[in-house]
Amino acid sequence: MHLPRLLASIKILEAPIFILDSGSTDNTVTIGESFGAQFLQHPFENHPKQWDYALNSFAIKTSWVICLDADQVVTDELIQYLLTFREDDYKGIEGIYFNRKNFFKGRWIKYGGYYPFYMLKMFRYGVGYSDLNENMDHRFVVTGKTTTWKNGIILEENLKENNISFWIDKHNRYSDLVAIEEVERIQLLRSQNIKPRFWGSPYERSAWLKRLWWRLPRYSRPMLYFIYRIFFRLGILDGRTGIIFHFLQGFWFRLIVDIKIDEILKQQEYEATK
Repeated sequence: MHLPRLLASIKILEAPIFILDSGSTDNTVTIGESFGAQFLQHPFENHPKQWDYALNSFAIKTSWVICLDADQVVTDELIQYLLTFREDDYKGIEGIYFNRKNFFKGRWIKYGGYYPFYMLKMFRYGVGYSDLNENMDHRFVVTGKTTTWKNGIILEENLKENNISFWIDKHNRYSDLVAIEEVERIQLLRSQNIKPRFWGSPYERSAWLKRLWWRLPRYSRPMLYFIYRIFFRLGILDGRTGIIFHFLQGFWFRLIVDIKIDEILKQQEYEATK
């Protein structure tokens, strides 16, 4: 469903393709091999660990890599950036941010803080790495300078999420990962790898906002975030479908996480008194 769409969008690059499969039972391998892809298998635990395994296991020989998810598509504008890319023009640069357009039920989510949305997707091989300090949100990290291709856009649309039951089941699983992660942060078992800076790079700004989020009181923060997205970031302009998305992703999902955090903490307290 997704893989042929992605691979067709990058075929013109004629670049080596590596696919890490987590034991799929469909035609993933057949489709990938038809585009000349090389495969490895690794059981799925979470996205950051999958990417870490991929970057450290494939025999990559290029000096730069581009890391794409199966539900993403490279636009013609981004293809032009890549076709004209010359290493000499990027001396001193370690990573490049792409812009992303996210879709839900066929609608581009333009507001609510979802566009522009910059993701570090291209970086020098051996320099950039997968941030293992988060269970669900995955990002790549470089320590040096970065640049941003504001018009270099990828489209992200998981067509399976057009079925709301799939979306809910998926995010229910994700909420387990996020709740465990946040409990570990409360107990000082995790720390941020990226320096939080409001006026820094897109990921440094994200780290600053995450730090603020962790300091907000549970149960009230999902509603505050939803109101922020709908009114202050104009999510209401995304229409009915967009408002549903902002409610589910901005309020429902985060409320479930807060509930699970309390459940984990109470279970730990109970086990400590046994």
